[in-house]
Amino acid sequence: MLFIREAIALAQENNVIAAPRSDQHRINDRIRAREVRLIGPEGDQLGIKPVPEALRLARSFDLDLVEVAPNASPPVCRVMDYGKFRYEEAQKAKESRRKSVQISVKEVKFRPKIGKGDFNTKVRHLIGFLEDGHKVKVTLQFRGREMAHPELGSKILDEVLEAAGPLARVDNQARLEGRSMSMVLSPDKKAAEAAKKAEAAAIAAAEGPSNENELPGGEDAENED
Repeated sequence: MLFIREAIALAQENNVIAAPRSDQHRINDRIRAREVRLIGPEGDQLGIKPVPEALRLARSFDLDLVEVAPNASPPVCRVMDYGKFRYEEAQKAKESRRKSVQISVKEVKFRPKIGKGDFNTKVRHLIGFLEDGHKVKVTLQFRGREMAHPELGSKILDEVLEAAGPLARVDNQARLEGRSMSMVLSPDKKAAEAAKKAEAAAIAAAEGPSNENELPGGEDAENED
């Protein structure tokens, strides 16, 4: 935010450290300094003011007086909505944590003779992993005489790809290793979004104006003849 940058710049000019984290800010009557360098609600510099005067100004706007650079001389305070500021900071932290989530490889296991219900459940889990940005290793496990029919495994993997649709991109093609066959999928969100837009456009075009092919006047005009 602009006012944070202003506060840090002022602090640096006075050879002090930067402002503390937002959860450490002193506000309103908790401010201990006698006077502060005041920044108005629109970012305007209001000069050095006694704390009581700065508090009166903040309250006249129905806002808070927040100490944003306590180690400056004098401390820098900003008139703002502190509750809104804390909410925005929390949202930024949440977004930062979401972006920093480590992408991992999840595994979903199938059997050549898997039932339809189990297949659909596993596909839902697979799609969920892809939507969260993870790669997915799809593994077919063979038992006993199933090893004599690897084509059954290939068929299941093809069905998985079809069910995942454009969201899934094949990183490693299916290959047989011992008693298992596996492939690795990664999310292709751009392709999925493009497919959704194309589908929505196709639906809109199919619906179209219901009376597009009707003659002017409709049935009433025919009845008049």
